[in-house]
Amino acid sequence: MMLTSTRRSFLQVGVVAGLGLSLDQFFRLTARGNPAAGKKEAPAQSIIHIFLPGGIAHQDFVDPKPLAPIEYRGEIGTAKTKLAGVYFSEYMKKTAEIADKITVCRSMTHGEAAHERGTHNMFTGYRPSPAITFPSMGSVVSHELGPRKNLPPYVCIPSMPNTYASSGYLSSAYAPFSLGSDPANPGFTVQDLKLPGGVDDKRFEKRKSMLAAVNEQFSGKEKDDGLKAMDTFYERAYSLISSEKAKLAFDINKETDALRNDYGRNAAGQRFLMARRLVEAGVRFVSLTYGGWDMHGSIKAGMAGQLPQFDQAFAALINDLSTRGLLDSTLVMVSSEFGRTPKINPTAGRDHWPKVFSVILAGGGIKKGFIYGTSDATATEPEDDPLTVEDLAMTVYQQIGIEGEKRLMAPGNRPIDIVREGKVRKELVV
Repeated sequence: MMLTSTRRSFLQVGVVAGLGLSLDQFFRLTARGNPAAGKKEAPAQSIIHIFLPGGIAHQDFVDPKPLAPIEYRGEIGTAKTKLAGVYFSEYMKKTAEIADKITVCRSMTHGEAAHERGTHNMFTGYRPSPAITFPSMGSVVSHELGPRKNLPPYVCIPSMPNTYASSGYLSSAYAPFSLGSDPANPGFTVQDLKLPGGVDDKRFEKRKSMLAAVNEQFSGKEKDDGLKAMDTFYERAYSLISSEKAKLAFDINKETDALRNDYGRNAAGQRFLMARRLVEAGVRFVSLTYGGWDMHGSIKAGMAGQLPQFDQAFAALINDLSTRGLLDSTLVMVSSEFGRTPKINPTAGRDHWPKVFSVILAGGGIKKGFIYGTSDATATEPEDDPLTVEDLAMTVYQQIGIEGEKRLMAPGNRPIDIVREGKVRKELVV
């Protein structure tokens, strides 16, 4: 049997390993160019999605019910905000002070009470389907808008939190770049920005030249869209590894001690601060997670242990973005997979409740000092203006310049709407 050599075999067998980078790492770097010229500039140039996994209790967060019976309102008190008649949790005092800069949606709703399915909704804008794996919003942004300034378009802090944060039916080129380490850790570094052991700059450049020689040898002999895409992955990888500006974006130690203290020297504070660094540097979509909010028991103690850190970090983020002139061009979204039951359970906690919960939006052309929708007197269901997953996704996409009605091609040449049957909630935007 005669063996034939192809450029694909060269790439897969030797050159990639020689560069010290895996194909998986390459595939996490996008291969899109700039958005089409001539389009009106979108209000948001970047998105920060803060996800609170487990399902945060809306009643103990930004939709307290102080007039409800004790078995509904719970033992957590309230904090008066800058908005007339609007109160947040007692553990949200700093956010209460910046309520005039944000929008709180108190009528978010869907029908999925399981963690995985609710999380899928909030990351993709779709209900789960056994027939297809949908891409995350971050991957859609990566696909549609591409990178800026040699930086990945989509980054997860500290790592990809779940499978629904990935690229779904889109190419793995649009999956997130993950830090792989927590910015709050001492000695934090992003491992994938370093050359592998034993490879210095000279050897790295030599191996780039080797790849160029392979490409030239097979140029014109192979027509393969996959190979063309792979070439772009390599180019992006070279840019990221060799760009000092790109490395600088991930260096949280460049921030002043005072600012790091303002955010909080903890997981919430340093992750939120890293998100600000990345959008300021040019990353289009940052997804970060903080805490664990699945509090079936002892909810007061659980909230007291985590919510103040979120409160400090979130208020610092909004103020920092505003001070730097970035808030109007950065859409910040805080979400969870669902809310929690209206009534306190026998173990002093709350259980899963998707019928109504809360989402926070800020910046990126979103109204300031606004409460969208309401839940009823016991936070059981929306009282007016229910906000669906599809409507939220459609609105967020519009703000960053993506048409939610557009269809993307899934495997088997199946056209799939970016958002199905959603509508932009014009009441939310300026």
